Amino acid sequence: MADEQEKDLEKFLKNVDEITSLIQDMNSDDPVVQEKAILKTEKRLQVTEEEQDEDGCRTTLNKTTISPPQAPGKNADEMNAEAFLASVEKDAKERAKRRKENKALADALKGKGNEAFVRGDYRTAILYYTEGLEKLKDMKVLYTNRAQAYIKLGDYQKALVDCDWALKCDEKCTKAYFHMGKAHLGLKNYSASRECFQKISEINSQLQTQVKDYLDQVDLREKADLQEKEAQQLLDSGKSTAVTTRHLLGTLSKPGQNPLFYAGGIEILTEMMEDCAERTLFRTHNGFSIISGNEVIRRSFSAAGKDAAEETLCVSVLRLWQAVCRGNEENERQLVIHPSSGRLLPSLLTSKVLPVRQQSLALLLQLAQTKHGRSLVISHLDLTRLLEALVSFLDFSDERATSAMGLLTDLVLEERFQVWFRANLTGVLPALRGVLKRDPKEVNISALSQCVAIMGNLSADAATRRQMSASEEFRDACLSLMARCEEDADFSRDVIYALLGLMMNLCLQSPLVSEVWASEVSRRCMSLLNSQDGGILTRAAGVLSRTLPSSLKIVEEALQAGVVKKMIKFLKAGGQTASRYAAKTLAICTNSFHEAREEVIQLDKKFSVLMALLSSEDEILVANAALCLGNCMEVPQVASSLLKTDILQVLLKLTARDGRERAVPLNAGIALGKLCTAEPRVPRRAAVFSGCPGSSLPTGGKMVYIPLFAFSGVGQPSKSCHL
Repeated sequence: MADEQEKDLEKFLKNVDEITSLIQDMNSDDPVVQEKAILKTEKRLQVTEEEQDEDGCRTTLNKTTISPPQAPGKNADEMNAEAFLASVEKDAKERAKRRKENKALADALKGKGNEAFVRGDYRTAILYYTEGLEKLKDMKVLYTNRAQAYIKLGDYQKALVDCDWALKCDEKCTKAYFHMGKAHLGLKNYSASRECFQKISEINSQLQTQVKDYLDQVDLREKADLQEKEAQQLLDSGKSTAVTTRHLLGTLSKPGQNPLFYAGGIEILTEMMEDCAERTLFRTHNGFSIISGNEVIRRSFSAAGKDAAEETLCVSVLRLWQAVCRGNEENERQLVIHPSSGRLLPSLLTSKVLPVRQQSLALLLQLAQTKHGRSLVISHLDLTRLLEALVSFLDFSDERATSAMGLLTDLVLEERFQVWFRANLTGVLPALRGVLKRDPKEVNISALSQCVAIMGNLSADAATRRQMSASEEFRDACLSLMARCEEDADFSRDVIYALLGLMMNLCLQSPLVSEVWASEVSRRCMSLLNSQDGGILTRAAGVLSRTLPSSLKIVEEALQAGVVKKMIKFLKAGGQTASRYAAKTLAICTNSFHEAREEVIQLDKKFSVLMALLSSEDEILVANAALCLGNCMEVPQVASSLLKTDILQVLLKLTARDGRERAVPLNAGIALGKLCTAEPRVPRRAAVFSGCPGSSLPTGGKMVYIPLFAFSGVGQPSKSCHL
């Protein structure tokens, strides 16, 4: 059947190529080429009737129709050529029309097949895809979709045939290579599977990350296959632990026994799981099915806490799972992909029975130690329930809370978790608000700070940040936690530090959702500027630099609280990150208030601090320093006091500076223009320095201050700057 289809398709494609070539030659400017094309056409017509068969439709070209009797004045060859071309053109239009109709039918059948596939009705999906291919033989997506359905049914050979057909339609079809790789993997043709996945990377280099994941899967399956062969050899050789493992699994498969009967057997079985061979035999002898399919064991998961025996059984099963999954990736996969595991494992984390919660957490911590395990957790567990369960461990004041937050941190670092979090934030936001409403004195302070830092890390994503900042309850919860932490700032130092990182990212949302909230945040940050902790000072300045632009009223309040003096102090102390925040804050204040300019002039004699910033390699810092200088030039007598400094040369150099930040030459040029306007002697000196006596200098314009970066977690700021 497949051979006949292949011959039909090859014949169809060959005829299309030949006719296309003849038409091109007949239209050639070369008479010799035209003559040869006409002869080939006549020969083709004389030998046989041309039959075009596409999608079940037969078109016969009648020789007498396209070769009418010669008319006076026309060459016979011309008549034959014209008739042939007319017939081919007509036939092409008819075929195009039929193809369009068949394409619509094939698309409809593909849609029905996809619906059946989603329902898990793979056989019905195959029937629809097959019917679609009868309408359109060269529709590659129908081949790849049918191949995927065959793989689901374990019919790998048929899947390979369909992948071959798809590649005949498109030799660079990455989807065909993907399913071909999966089919070879199912057949345990590991080398062939790797070749297919590597071919995807050759075709599209942007898929290298996915290809690496596929290749890792091949390695793991091959490793599991080897383990199974070795385990079977040990069992055949009569190794005592291997034989005992098989015997215990047979005993545990007996239904309707007392919970303690199963608990005792499972405890003994757990002791047997010392080597890889025994763990593998547990899998190959249906250990996971025996445990999950036992009604008494299943009941113990929900009844733990009501019955001591069932509680013991539940804990025993959790310990067994840890033992069989230790160092065995295939066992991890078998456990996590089980349909009941998605909701069961997160629910056990919230059990009222303390040993059950502890063993559940221990199992998940073990799984999350490897990238493979984390991928399984993220792909198959109910992540909303899992996140809620993990933050509930903040109820504990010991290392259990820290361990739970460590597990959550490991998951959050995975890109797939971040994608899930962004899409499901609405559902988990109540749990996060609950964290922010906790009293630092009543929880594990280290775990609380780590959880807040996780939120800060996630809020570095623009979409996540937008949803968080849009929630009034979430914003107010941040302020509420800040207020409780300030009651004992030394004790709550780490929480304050993490919370400032979160709030710094929330303040990146422009414009800020609430001016009232921004004003309260600014007041609290001004208070924190009295701290002796360098990290707190830096982050408080960072938050302040992002709330000030939202309102002149907030700027005015900050000026009254002495923000200029504190920022000058920051600049004198040095430190790149703190200096960035301070320079931006001064730029905002001096841009709006004359009092701020005068205070800067008073505190920074001859602008020694700001001038030093202009020589920095940090373009954001330079741009904001130039803006601040330009603003101060509007104060009378300031320009005259700078005649004997090198400010002119510095500004001229900056106006010609090439770099990523266009604000550097812009702000420097405007500052230079203001300097020239305020002091008539400056233009002459500028002409001398620039070497252009007739050159003109800018006299004004709108300066630009540079916003800063998104802050990620409790670490360093990200390298990207959002202008």
